[in-house]
Amino acid sequence: MTWLVTGGSGFLGLHLLRRLSERGIAVRSLDVTPLDVALPGVEAITGDVREARVLEKALEGVDVVVHAAAALPSGRDLEGVNATGTATLARLARSARVQRSVLVSSAVVYGLRPSPVAESVEPRPVDAYGRSKLAAERAWLASAPSPLVLRPSAFVGPERLGAFGMLFRWLREGRRIYVLGRGDNRYQLLDVGDLVTAIELAAERPGGGVLNVGGRISGTVREDLEALIRHAGSSSRVVSVPALPAKAVLAALEALRLSPLQRWHRLSADRDIVFDCTRAGEMLGWAPTSSGAETLARSYDWYRAGGMERPEGVTNRTMWRERSLGILRRLS
Repeated sequence: MTWLVTGGSGFLGLHLLRRLSERGIAVRSLDVTPLDVALPGVEAITGDVREARVLEKALEGVDVVVHAAAALPSGRDLEGVNATGTATLARLARSARVQRSVLVSSAVVYGLRPSPVAESVEPRPVDAYGRSKLAAERAWLASAPSPLVLRPSAFVGPERLGAFGMLFRWLREGRRIYVLGRGDNRYQLLDVGDLVTAIELAAERPGGGVLNVGGRISGTVREDLEALIRHAGSSSRVVSVPALPAKAVLAALEALRLSPLQRWHRLSADRDIVFDCTRAGEMLGWAPTSSGAETLARSYDWYRAGGMERPEGVTNRTMWRERSLGILRRLS
């Protein structure tokens, strides 16, 4: 079996490539960013998922496609990359006689729905990113061969920075950690290793449709952050701020392009964000092995061991510029 992984240079893609390489599976990586590691059995192609000729070359001799490439919420051409690019890949994968195709979508497509959210709930995305991912799902299910869609909750692990990198920096420096409201909401985080396992099972077992994938709930947002502070031995403390005024300020900073956070971060920060993953257990035999608190601790350990030296950038594997939040950090 030969696998194609799109987005192989990204946070999730790299973890998946490593797992497949360890298993001795022949795998081809496709990403607009060159792969920065050498892995046995991995062929790297640098190219854009919006280009049909690139996709045709990448699909030659492929049995399994895992489509993990996507433009991030802060990126450009969400429609072209996430929707149109996915539709083109789905159509070409069928023409190439691919046996199994797995799309890594996002649970943000549901929007702000009462938790726990099951796959039967109608998606109502709250931003352009969520709408582009929902369009990608529909194209995949309509055209890809033997299609399956995974909707993971927010996932984290070693080598993920982005918004989590900002949290880790504030912890290391002993800054206040702010939560909107009391912080008694639950925010389901997923360990990237558990997501990789779900992808492997999805590629190898029969069945189709849509599956939620989320980590074990360990506590409230406040409890998970306090556990991380204790693990880090930090002098930080969790501080509540009134949700409505804070959201208004964040919305203004977002409109002025002065905040690294996006609409989804702002709207969901004080909400229960929990997903019903029963179907993934029944169909794939999958269950998460880690809680959000546990994977946050491992991620922070990686950050302290050298991740803090990563340069600034716009991907989840780089440190995001804090912009106006940098002022708040220095005042904390």
